[in-house]
Amino acid sequence: MPVLQAFLSAGCESNMIDMETRSRKTAQSEATRSDLIRVATELFAHRGYADTFTEQVAEAAGVTRGALYHHFRSKEDLFRAVYEDLERQLAEKVSAAATAGQGGPWERMRIGCEAFLDACLEPAVHRIVLVEAPSVLGWEKWREIDQQYGLGLMRQALDAAMRTGDIDQQPTGPLAQILLAALGEAGLMIARAKDVDNVRTEVGAILERILEGMKASAARGKQAC
Repeated sequence: MPVLQAFLSAGCESNMIDMETRSRKTAQSEATRSDLIRVATELFAHRGYADTFTEQVAEAAGVTRGALYHHFRSKEDLFRAVYEDLERQLAEKVSAAATAGQGGPWERMRIGCEAFLDACLEPAVHRIVLVEAPSVLGWEKWREIDQQYGLGLMRQALDAAMRTGDIDQQPTGPLAQILLAALGEAGLMIARAKDVDNVRTEVGAILERILEGMKASAARGKQAC
């Protein structure tokens, strides 16, 4: 029995060591991947996709090209990861701004839309999300990822505004698609503008008029009073 207990104890210790080793390797792998995405984001935003090379990304991240290609099949695959990470951050930023906003669902939706337009002034969002992603990934894939992060937020905001009577009841899906498209076009206008601040002000004013026009008649009446 003592021999069996010792054997079982040694086996358990070995399993625990193996689990700790795998956990440590997984954490290191995830840290390396995050570093590569962070560095690539900076380079793509500063130099653009065409003038950024995987050797530069690997060197800046302090890893070998082999380590980079362990995580990403190609430069385009790396760019897609960068783009998805920026879309995730953008959705979180918009959601946080809307949640922290004062007033009802309509007002929080307006604040969220303004937060998106402000984010379009940031270099990484400006160049990677709005300018280069459609051409690098193709319009279909770019739109699919964009809607994956933005469409759900828009639908939630509209549903909440309809429940409180801020907006008249209507099909949420088509309305969310139309508003998301309008926001995307506004972002592109900001990204391509020579006078970025002026265009940001102009599209912001237009967007607010669109949102005001969506208000239910009862909600507009209360505001007028």
